[in-house]
Amino acid sequence: MIYKKTKNINLDETNGVIKEDKTGEITICENCEMQLDKVKEFENLSSRDLSILKTPRRILNVNYPVKMDDGSVKVINAFRIQYNDSLGPTKGGIRFHPEVNQEEVAELAFLMSLKTSLVGLPYGGAKGGIRINPQSLSLSELEEVSRGYVKEMFRFIGPKKDIPAPDVNTNPQIMVWMMDEYERIAGEKSPESFTGKPVSLGGSLGRNESTARGLFYILEEKYKNQNKKNLEVAIQGFGNAGSKIAELLFNIGFKIIAVSDSSSGVYSKKGLSIDELIMFKKKGGKFIDHDGEKITNKEILELDVDLLIPAALGGVITKNNANRVKAKIIAELANAPLSPGADSILSKKGTEVIPDILANSGGVIVSYFEWVQNIQGYYWSEDEVNQKLKTKILDAYNVILEQAQKYNLNLNIN
Repeated sequence: MIYKKTKNINLDETNGVIKEDKTGEITICENCEMQLDKVKEFENLSSRDLSILKTPRRILNVNYPVKMDDGSVKVINAFRIQYNDSLGPTKGGIRFHPEVNQEEVAELAFLMSLKTSLVGLPYGGAKGGIRINPQSLSLSELEEVSRGYVKEMFRFIGPKKDIPAPDVNTNPQIMVWMMDEYERIAGEKSPESFTGKPVSLGGSLGRNESTARGLFYILEEKYKNQNKKNLEVAIQGFGNAGSKIAELLFNIGFKIIAVSDSSSGVYSKKGLSIDELIMFKKKGGKFIDHDGEKITNKEILELDVDLLIPAALGGVITKNNANRVKAKIIAELANAPLSPGADSILSKKGTEVIPDILANSGGVIVSYFEWVQNIQGYYWSEDEVNQKLKTKILDAYNVILEQAQKYNLNLNIN
């Protein structure tokens, strides 16, 4: 890779905080390079192919002025990295965070390139970042930052070039501002230029829960012949994706024995009432204040369970704690929750891993559906969206199972 980082960046889905990994693990982008080198052992990739896959296609780094409410001018630093466009226009979210950096964005764009290819979408991979603290900005300032980003990137984005979407600290409202600015410059309506919009302005039904629902369909298929009541599950992270996968699994009989948010975790060997915990969180509660038995975020990763779902932080399982992880199967709902060192240890232990590029691909699949609906001007029911998502992600799941069996590999290709 062209980037070599001195620290890992970890993302907490529950609060959007990026944290430094002090464990001395191999850097994330070096991990991408290592994984590509492993693929070369099984596929006849030429040196040319590897060079292309290891290098971002386009790196955009811009600085633009924004007038603040008090009349001062703040210069905003922003990125867009379009990693690979071999399969079609690039696709990926935009995150707002004061510590977002070029290498983090490059690594996420790389993963998105793998993800769109794996699930058979006509997309390449991209990612964007704006180095700001959105909590420190007024609504009008946030709008100016959002519109300014589109002004800077306009020549390089669009429905046939690169389609942005929400990510950390961005939301449907920000996508509306960006889409409106794009349409103003282009001089025409273009709802397909951005995804993750409100349903009333061209967004897709089913998008909000699609990341969790995609993993649910995989797990439903995987465990279809087993008694769900005997399957114990632990979920680290209770944000949008974590709480939804907990609800979906709970509703078909899985025993969820532990969940956590950024404050603490709740544990019950007999099984938790997920409906009650969801209501508790909707009222603004934190698990540290819940009446149930407490468990730490560290301890939840080391429970002896059938299924562990890291759904919040990246890099939470490392070479330092992988030997203590007892879960039979790990489903990576978060982005890159396993470090390179952990991958190797878990593989030797025989732990099965459902990798993030498959496990959390439901979000980009339904973003693709939104793009298609916008182009057609014809919108689907939520049931139709969910059924198409199920078909798409299970097709990809079966392909990856066939490849793993063909090469006698674990799902995480280790």
